[in-house]
Amino acid sequence: MELTIGTLADDPDVMDVFWHMETSWPEFMKHDPIGNAYYASVEHFAEYVLVCRDGDGRLVAKAHSVPFRLPDEELPDAGWDEAIRSGLLTRLGGEEANAVSAVEIAIVPGLQGTGLSGRLVVALRDNAKRLGHRELLAPVRPNGKKDVDEPMSAYALRTREDGLPRDPWLRVHVRAGGTIEKVAPRSMVIPGTVEEWREWTGLPFDRTGPVEVPGALAPVLCDAEHGTAVYVEPNVWVRHRTGL
Repeated sequence: MELTIGTLADDPDVMDVFWHMETSWPEFMKHDPIGNAYYASVEHFAEYVLVCRDGDGRLVAKAHSVPFRLPDEELPDAGWDEAIRSGLLTRLGGEEANAVSAVEIAIVPGLQGTGLSGRLVVALRDNAKRLGHRELLAPVRPNGKKDVDEPMSAYALRTREDGLPRDPWLRVHVRAGGTIEKVAPRSMVIPGTVEEWREWTGLPFDRTGPVEVPGALAPVLCDAEHGTAVYVEPNVWVRHRTGL
Protein backbone atom coordinates (compact mmCIF):
# COMPACT_ATOMS: atom_id res chain seq x y z
CA MET A 1 0.00 0.00 0.00
CA GLU A 2 1.26 3.45 -0.91
CA LEU A 3 1.55 5.65 2.18
CA THR A 4 2.76 9.21 2.67
CA ILE A 5 3.89 10.46 6.08
CA GLY A 6 4.32 14.18 6.72
CA THR A 7 3.86 16.73 9.48
CA LEU A 8 0.66 18.50 10.38
CA ALA A 9 2.52 21.75 9.70
CA ASP A 10 3.02 20.70 6.08
CA ASP A 11 -0.52 19.32 5.68
CA PRO A 12 -2.86 21.72 7.53
CA ASP A 13 -5.83 20.79 5.35
CA VAL A 14 -5.97 17.41 7.12
CA MET A 15 -7.57 19.18 10.09
CA ASP A 16 -10.89 18.93 8.23
CA VAL A 17 -10.89 15.18 9.00
CA PHE A 18 -8.23 14.94 11.72
CA TRP A 19 -10.58 14.43 14.67
CA HIS A 20 -12.95 12.17 12.75
CA MET A 21 -10.44 9.39 12.07
CA GLU A 22 -11.67 6.11 13.53
CA THR A 23 -9.51 4.68 16.33
CA SER A 24 -9.75 1.75 18.72
CA TRP A 25 -9.22 3.62 22.01
CA PRO A 26 -11.57 2.63 24.87
CA GLU A 27 -13.99 5.46 25.64
CA PHE A 28 -12.61 6.11 29.14
CA MET A 29 -9.13 6.76 27.66
CA LYS A 30 -10.52 9.84 25.92
CA HIS A 31 -11.08 11.63 29.25
CA ASP A 32 -7.57 12.23 30.61
CA PRO A 33 -7.75 15.96 31.45
CA ILE A 34 -4.03 16.56 30.86
CA GLY A 35 -4.13 14.76 27.54
CA ASN A 36 -7.19 16.68 26.41
CA ALA A 37 -5.43 19.97 27.12
CA TYR A 38 -2.72 18.87 24.66
CA TYR A 39 -5.19 17.81 21.99
CA ALA A 40 -6.99 21.14 22.31
CA SER A 41 -3.65 22.83 21.57
CA VAL A 42 -2.39 20.39 18.94
CA GLU A 43 -2.04 22.98 16.18
CA HIS A 44 0.63 24.73 18.29
CA PHE A 45 2.71 21.53 18.07
CA ALA A 46 2.14 20.96 14.36
CA GLU A 47 5.83 20.28 13.61
CA TYR A 48 5.70 17.44 16.14
CA VAL A 49 2.55 15.79 14.80
CA LEU A 50 2.73 13.33 11.89
CA VAL A 51 -0.12 12.45 9.57
CA CYS A 52 -0.21 9.43 7.29
CA ARG A 53 -2.31 9.30 4.13
CA ASP A 54 -2.91 6.37 1.80
CA GLY A 55 -2.66 6.51 -2.00
CA ASP A 56 -6.16 7.96 -2.23
CA GLY A 57 -5.31 10.77 0.18
CA ARG A 58 -7.32 9.26 3.02
CA LEU A 59 -6.03 9.86 6.56
CA VAL A 60 -5.16 6.40 7.93
CA ALA A 61 -2.86 7.16 10.87
CA LYS A 62 -1.48 9.94 13.02
CA ALA A 63 1.36 10.18 15.48
CA HIS A 64 1.63 12.84 18.17
CA SER A 65 4.66 14.05 20.07
CA VAL A 66 5.39 17.03 22.29
CA PRO A 67 8.55 19.01 23.12
CA PHE A 68 9.01 19.54 26.86
CA ARG A 69 11.46 20.41 29.63
CA LEU A 70 13.19 17.48 31.32
CA PRO A 71 14.93 18.94 34.41
CA ASP A 72 17.46 16.11 34.66
CA GLU A 73 18.12 12.70 33.19
CA GLU A 74 15.55 11.01 35.45
CA LEU A 75 12.40 10.15 33.55
CA PRO A 76 9.29 11.22 35.50
CA ASP A 77 7.09 8.72 37.31
CA ALA A 78 4.13 10.71 36.03
CA GLY A 79 5.04 9.68 32.48
CA TRP A 80 2.55 10.69 29.79
CA ASP A 81 0.76 13.30 31.90
CA GLU A 82 4.01 14.93 33.06
CA ALA A 83 5.51 15.14 29.56
CA ILE A 84 2.35 16.80 28.26
CA ARG A 85 1.96 19.09 31.28
CA SER A 86 5.58 20.18 30.94
CA GLY A 87 5.16 20.67 27.20
CA LEU A 88 2.16 22.95 27.68
CA LEU A 89 3.87 24.97 30.42
CA THR A 90 7.07 25.21 28.37
CA ARG A 91 5.15 26.67 25.47
CA LEU A 92 3.13 29.06 27.64
CA GLY A 93 6.27 30.25 29.41
CA GLY A 94 8.23 30.73 26.21
CA GLU A 95 10.95 28.37 27.41
CA GLU A 96 13.13 26.18 25.25
CA ALA A 97 12.33 22.47 25.28
CA ASN A 98 15.22 20.08 25.84
CA ALA A 99 13.37 16.81 25.21
CA VAL A 100 10.56 15.37 23.14
CA SER A 101 8.05 12.70 24.08
CA ALA A 102 5.80 10.57 21.96
CA VAL A 103 2.16 11.08 22.94
CA GLU A 104 0.05 8.79 20.77
CA ILE A 105 0.12 6.66 17.66
CA ALA A 106 -3.34 5.99 16.26
CA ILE A 107 -4.06 3.78 13.25
CA VAL A 108 -7.41 3.08 11.63
CA PRO A 109 -8.55 -0.39 12.75
CA GLY A 110 -8.32 -1.88 9.25
CA LEU A 111 -4.56 -1.23 9.08
CA GLN A 112 -3.60 -2.37 12.57
CA GLY A 113 -1.20 -5.32 12.51
CA THR A 114 0.29 -4.36 9.14
CA GLY A 115 3.60 -3.00 10.45
CA LEU A 116 2.51 0.62 10.16
CA SER A 117 2.99 1.21 13.89
CA GLY A 118 6.71 0.46 13.58
CA ARG A 119 7.04 2.82 10.63
CA LEU A 120 5.39 5.57 12.64
CA VAL A 121 7.69 5.04 15.63
CA VAL A 122 10.68 5.41 13.31
CA ALA A 123 9.08 8.44 11.67
CA LEU A 124 8.57 10.10 15.06
CA ARG A 125 12.21 9.43 15.94
CA ASP A 126 13.40 10.81 12.60
CA ASN A 127 11.21 13.87 13.05
CA ALA A 128 12.68 14.43 16.52
CA LYS A 129 16.14 14.29 14.95
CA ARG A 130 15.09 16.76 12.25
CA LEU A 131 14.00 19.15 14.99
CA GLY A 132 17.35 18.87 16.77
CA HIS A 133 16.64 16.36 19.54
CA ARG A 134 19.14 13.70 20.59
CA GLU A 135 16.42 11.23 21.54
CA LEU A 136 12.73 10.47 21.40
CA LEU A 137 11.20 9.39 24.69
CA ALA A 138 8.03 7.32 24.75
CA PRO A 139 5.76 6.52 27.72
CA VAL A 140 4.47 3.36 26.08
CA ARG A 141 1.02 1.97 26.91
CA PRO A 142 1.50 -1.84 26.84
CA ASN A 143 -2.05 -2.69 25.88
CA GLY A 144 -1.34 -6.41 25.67
CA LYS A 145 -1.51 -6.49 29.47
CA LYS A 146 -4.74 -8.32 30.38
CA ASP A 147 -4.27 -9.08 34.09
CA VAL A 148 -5.05 -5.78 35.83
CA ASP A 149 -3.61 -7.09 39.10
CA GLU A 150 -0.18 -7.94 37.67
CA PRO A 151 2.36 -5.19 38.48
CA MET A 152 3.61 -3.39 35.40
CA SER A 153 7.16 -3.85 36.70
CA ALA A 154 6.71 -7.60 36.19
CA TYR A 155 4.74 -7.46 32.95
CA ALA A 156 7.16 -5.08 31.21
CA LEU A 157 10.01 -7.56 31.68
CA ARG A 158 8.19 -10.53 30.18
CA THR A 159 9.90 -11.74 27.00
CA ARG A 160 9.35 -14.32 24.29
CA GLU A 161 11.77 -17.09 23.40
CA ASP A 162 13.48 -14.77 20.92
CA GLY A 163 14.21 -12.28 23.70
CA LEU A 164 11.80 -9.63 22.47
CA PRO A 165 9.13 -8.24 24.81
CA ARG A 166 5.96 -10.27 25.05
CA ASP A 167 3.86 -7.11 24.85
CA PRO A 168 3.13 -6.14 21.22
CA TRP A 169 3.64 -2.38 21.67
CA LEU A 170 6.86 -2.74 23.64
CA ARG A 171 8.03 -5.17 20.95
CA VAL A 172 7.34 -2.57 18.24
CA HIS A 173 9.49 -0.05 20.08
CA VAL A 174 12.36 -2.45 20.77
CA ARG A 175 12.38 -3.62 17.15
CA ALA A 176 12.59 0.05 16.14
CA GLY A 177 15.74 0.43 18.24
CA GLY A 178 14.25 1.62 21.53
CA THR A 179 15.51 0.70 25.00
CA ILE A 180 13.12 -0.01 27.87
CA GLU A 181 14.14 2.29 30.73
CA LYS A 182 11.64 2.15 33.62
CA VAL A 183 8.00 2.00 34.63
CA ALA A 184 6.08 5.25 34.99
CA PRO A 185 3.67 4.14 37.76
CA ARG A 186 1.21 7.05 37.46
CA SER A 187 1.56 7.90 33.80
CA MET A 188 -2.12 8.62 33.11
CA VAL A 189 -4.64 9.70 35.74
CA ILE A 190 -8.30 9.80 34.73
CA PRO A 191 -10.69 11.02 37.46
CA GLY A 192 -14.45 11.13 37.17
CA THR A 193 -17.73 10.82 38.97
CA VAL A 194 -19.31 7.39 39.20
CA GLU A 195 -21.97 8.64 36.78
CA GLU A 196 -19.26 9.51 34.25
CA TRP A 197 -17.57 6.14 34.66
CA ARG A 198 -20.91 4.41 34.17
CA GLU A 199 -21.37 6.34 30.94
CA TRP A 200 -17.82 5.61 29.73
CA THR A 201 -17.87 1.88 30.52
CA GLY A 202 -21.46 0.68 30.92
CA LEU A 203 -20.50 -0.78 34.33
CA PRO A 204 -22.50 -0.11 37.54
CA PHE A 205 -19.75 1.43 39.72
CA ASP A 206 -22.03 0.91 42.72
CA ARG A 207 -19.52 -0.54 45.21
CA THR A 208 -16.43 0.92 46.79
CA GLY A 209 -13.25 -0.85 45.76
CA PRO A 210 -11.31 -1.79 42.63
CA VAL A 211 -13.28 -2.21 39.41
CA GLU A 212 -11.95 -4.19 36.45
CA VAL A 213 -12.70 -2.25 33.25
CA PRO A 214 -12.19 -3.76 29.78
CA GLY A 215 -9.18 -2.12 28.13
CA ALA A 216 -7.69 -0.87 31.41
CA LEU A 217 -4.19 -1.92 32.50
CA ALA A 218 -4.94 -1.55 36.23
CA PRO A 219 -8.11 -1.46 38.33
CA VAL A 220 -10.22 1.68 38.50
CA LEU A 221 -10.63 2.70 42.15
CA CYS A 222 -14.25 3.47 42.99
CA ASP A 223 -15.43 5.43 46.04
CA ALA A 224 -19.16 4.82 45.78
CA GLU A 225 -19.98 6.67 49.02
CA HIS A 226 -18.45 9.88 47.69
CA GLY A 227 -19.52 9.34 44.08
CA THR A 228 -16.06 9.37 42.49
CA ALA A 229 -13.69 6.98 40.76
CA VAL A 230 -10.13 7.35 39.49
CA TYR A 231 -7.94 5.37 37.13
CA VAL A 232 -4.16 5.50 37.57
CA GLU A 233 -2.43 3.82 34.66
CA PRO A 234 1.21 2.71 34.64
CA ASN A 235 3.16 3.02 31.39
CA VAL A 236 6.72 2.08 30.42
CA TRP A 237 9.35 4.60 29.39
CA VAL A 238 11.26 3.68 26.24
CA ARG A 239 14.23 5.71 24.95
CA HIS A 240 15.04 6.06 21.25
CA ARG A 241 18.40 7.61 20.34
CA THR A 242 18.27 9.75 17.19
CA GLY A 243 21.98 9.71 16.41
CA LEU A 244 22.63 13.42 16.96
